[in-house]
Amino acid sequence: MPHPGFAPMNSRQKILIVSLSSILALFLVLGGLLGRSASPDHPYRHFAVYTEVLSRIKSEYVEEPDIASVTLGAVNGLLEAVDPYASFLNADQYKQYLGAKGSRKADVGLVLSRKFGYVSIVNAKPDSPAAQAGLTTGDIVEGINGVSTRDMPLAYAELLLQGEPGSKVELSVMRVRRGTEPQQVQLVRAHTPEAEIESRVLESAIGYLRVDSLERGKAAQVGAHVRLLHQQGADRLILDVRRCAVGAPEEGLALADLFLDSGLMVYVQGQKHPRQEFQAAANDTISRAPLVVITGRGTAAGAEVAASALLDNKRAEIVGERTYGDAAIRRAVTLEDGSAIILSVAKYYAAGDKAIQDVGVTPTIPVTETEPTVEPGEEGEPLEAPPAPEAPKTPQEDPLLKKAIEVLTKGQRAAAALRSTTAGLTRPEIPAARTP
Repeated sequence: MPHPGFAPMNSRQKILIVSLSSILALFLVLGGLLGRSASPDHPYRHFAVYTEVLSRIKSEYVEEPDIASVTLGAVNGLLEAVDPYASFLNADQYKQYLGAKGSRKADVGLVLSRKFGYVSIVNAKPDSPAAQAGLTTGDIVEGINGVSTRDMPLAYAELLLQGEPGSKVELSVMRVRRGTEPQQVQLVRAHTPEAEIESRVLESAIGYLRVDSLERGKAAQVGAHVRLLHQQGADRLILDVRRCAVGAPEEGLALADLFLDSGLMVYVQGQKHPRQEFQAAANDTISRAPLVVITGRGTAAGAEVAASALLDNKRAEIVGERTYGDAAIRRAVTLEDGSAIILSVAKYYAAGDKAIQDVGVTPTIPVTETEPTVEPGEEGEPLEAPPAPEAPKTPQEDPLLKKAIEVLTKGQRAAAALRSTTAGLTRPEIPAARTP
């Protein structure tokens, strides 16, 4: 049975495609003529290149190409080149997209982008069906229920993963980091609960917070945990956001502001979006304790905005892996035929004028995290979701947490060594403290 998003064309649709192809051909001819006289940086010059490539495909390719398919592929390739989170939805797909917004349908807990023309996994939400199946950052979803994701709009792929709780969806997944063949993975859709904040006091009076998502109001919850950790004797903090890929940039700013007295956190800007700066406010600060932030390759959105703000203001060391890169304002731009382009209209920039979505956040102390092993199923059979990998029981079993503790305790040992070297000095030999 044809998939609803890719149904066969009726006569009216065929006429529309022929008309659009004719219009496209006219524009290509005009673009070619204008491109010859345009300056090297003029858009028509680049359009002329596309015109010639399309002409060569039409005249030299082994068989007559489907111009509509070629155009669709070109549009998707263009969008992916400029924005891995962009989507082009035809009119029917866009109607489905609008109808699904705000719905409470179940899903499999995947955060997605595009890579190599296919749907790629940014991260799997903790405790979700996808996380329990071992799907992780960098895995490529080649197909959803037998439909290839090649040139599939990202927003539409997200729609296909939604459904009624308890219903099943089958994915064809390429686990790039493990070098395996595409694997069939069967997941059961469910409502993934909001991830709880974990906090506890570790050795040497170090307070540890694990934040796996940044839904609205989560920063305030982190603040409550920080206060409790200080009451329990913690005088240094570790903020672990390596699994946090969910949450708006605004919530990330609120999280960073808990630890910053002042300074530019980030700014947002786009072609039609004037520069807007976000400054830290001293009255929002709840802790000035030494801080280390742990990031992973799946850290994205609000969490990496927070990490960037804390790093650029020299408020925290960053331990772990470079973040994924996803911090932007996205909007749907509707076209005349009812289709739409969903793309970033403004990006969040670090204080050094680098777009977080383009470069991510690079740790000051890089540490690579090893991945849990998931055994493949029998050949030809879908892999049922196995139990979720157990979290490390001690810091010694977690290389990133172990390094974060070392960074904080090293600072403590340096201070203790300084105190011991000055303890035997007579009072006049100790420099007096300056009054601010």
